[in-house]
Amino acid sequence: MKQILLITDGCSNVGVSPVIAAAQAQAEGVAVNVIGVIDHGELGVLGSEEIREIAAAGGGMSRIVNSEQLSHTVQMMTRKTVNATIQHAVGKELQSILGISQLEQLPPEKRAEVVQVIDNMSETTSLRVALLIDASASMKPKLAAVREAIHDLLLSLRARSGVSELAVFHFPSTKSSDQELEMDHGWTNQLANVNKMFYKINMKGTTPTGPALLQTLQFVTEKPFSPKTTEEGMLSDYVV
Repeated sequence: MKQILLITDGCSNVGVSPVIAAAQAQAEGVAVNVIGVIDHGELGVLGSEEIREIAAAGGGMSRIVNSEQLSHTVQMMTRKTVNATIQHAVGKELQSILGISQLEQLPPEKRAEVVQVIDNMSETTSLRVALLIDASASMKPKLAAVREAIHDLLLSLRARSGVSELAVFHFPSTKSSDQELEMDHGWTNQLANVNKMFYKINMKGTTPTGPALLQTLQFVTEKPFSPKTTEEGMLSDYVV
């Protein structure tokens, strides 16, 4: 099971629309979940709208939080999306076998058994989370909260009985002004060592959320990853 978890303030301002990029991800079977850490005022309103639109297009969930709520929300989001994905798959099986589409249509005792199966699968199924962090200048005041949230996410993933792997990206690149995305770590299940990298991230520059999403998708779908790939090239790769 693969998903992209985007942490952003929703103020994209460079490149292809992140809504279009998220739709491309859903077409490839990768859910895009978005946690928005927003400001007050007009920027906060616009950011909230973009965050909800990205998640809707990406077939995922969105949550709008302040910095104090971020840590708990990251853990909750990951678990809820895994559970929802498995429940959807189980629902399709029920429709195929029994001709019903809702758990509520089952007798209570059978319903309890299916719910238990879903809970067990949520803990044991293999999971890959590509964490995509908005490291633009507007996110700088929220960096401490982002670090704390990622630390708690790592603890949550390590507590699962199934194999959990994490890949980490941030945007824009802090190494090159002509790259939208920077990979901090490829897929790893050595989660105890990942937390150290987040002290190297320096917030700066613009917010190329759409291009960063497309490039992260390129990695998740195991197409050759190159931060220099053009938007046009990636979009043509993902036309369905």
